[in-house]
Amino acid sequence: MTSKRVLVVYGSKHGATAGIADELGKTLRDDGFDTVVLPADTVSDVSGYDGVVLGGALYAGRWNSKATQCARRNAEELRHRPVRLFSSGPVDSSAEQRDIAPVHGVARWMNRIGAREHITFGGALGAETPGRIARALVRRGKGGDFRNPERIQEWAHHIADELT
Repeated sequence: MTSKRVLVVYGSKHGATAGIADELGKTLRDDGFDTVVLPADTVSDVSGYDGVVLGGALYAGRWNSKATQCARRNAEELRHRPVRLFSSGPVDSSAEQRDIAPVHGVARWMNRIGAREHITFGGALGAETPGRIARALVRRGKGGDFRNPERIQEWAHHIADELT
């Protein structure tokens, strides 16, 4: 018997979303799934996977364009398999305190591809994060890493349970 194949895809410019995707992939592998983690701009075919997890960074109220383009490229195939979406982005503890509804663009993609669910995780913003807005936030003391590995692992176990 072969294990189910899961593709974890991330669209990110600076790495916080990639870290979440890596944690999801590691946990799914530990749960017995054949899991591949790839950047969204390298994914052109999802047909060989039993489930897909697609994530993108939130920035200024928008989902990462690479994640959106991946969803567009693979929309037909995504409609025929279990898909879950995640976002990373709030650079505060709000994602830990309550469920955050997906931004408009993500909600639209959820409907278009029939995604089963969406979750928002905290983001990360540090001195090494490029960009004028990022630098200004860090200078004002608003930076930090708000990703919670336990919450990411819990969601990965939830995905594994539903795929089993």
